Amino acid sequence: MTARIAHLSDLHFGRDRPELAEPLAEAINAAGVELVVVSGDLTQRARHAQFRAARAFLDRLDAPILAVPGNHDTPLDNVAVRMVRPWARYRRHISRDLQPTHAGDGYVVCGLNSADPRALQRGRLRWSALAHAERCLSAPREGRGLGIVALHHPPEDAPGVTKRPMRGVSTGLRVLSARGADILLCGHLHVWRASPVQAAAGLLLVQAGTGLSTRVRGEPNDFNVLTLDPSAVTIERLGASDAGDRFETLSRSRFEKVSDRWQAAR
Repeated sequence: MTARIAHLSDLHFGRDRPELAEPLAEAINAAGVELVVVSGDLTQRARHAQFRAARAFLDRLDAPILAVPGNHDTPLDNVAVRMVRPWARYRRHISRDLQPTHAGDGYVVCGLNSADPRALQRGRLRWSALAHAERCLSAPREGRGLGIVALHHPPEDAPGVTKRPMRGVSTGLRVLSARGADILLCGHLHVWRASPVQAAAGLLLVQAGTGLSTRVRGEPNDFNVLTLDPSAVTIERLGASDAGDRFETLSRSRFEKVSDRWQAAR
């Protein structure tokens, strides 16, 4: 059975475009998705007011929410809170579960917390997160279906990007691929991308830009709608119009998994 999920990232409430919130919520609700995945950075500075704004936005969405934290979701400007209770505000306003899961008909989504409170930007794939992913991905799936992992940091950067890679990413990619992951949903860089992972062709990287942030890196605010088939996925990218009053389709990409490798469909 075909399933549809929405994927958005980097809302950055506190440095957001308020005029886009309503069009974004309307577009997601109109897409007919059964799950909304938010891959981190719901806030700019992890302040209570910013989390309340993020919570209010999520409450306007019709489908269930699966969210994971990003590096901005623990206080960057309060070292004491960041070191002692880094996720207290996120747990209070968004979810107590930092690594949630969702089982659908023919797919499972496993959330991983890749944010590291001891680093400002750089992510980290911990062994505990990989063990969680292994348990999640080994759960029975109707006709197996697709294993989807949602995390904030991308496992690899696009050509020309020079940010330091996540700690543990090499081992993490091997483990995730071996344990049944098919698709990685992420954000962090405020740019869109969909392509097989170079170091693990059995994994498809789907990266959302930013849903609401003012820092758009030369691209429009956007989100993805994924239509899932047993061994294929269609990715529709929707971006904010120039007038900022709606989100419209920018592109559609389809990938198929053949002989355990992802390839663009012809």
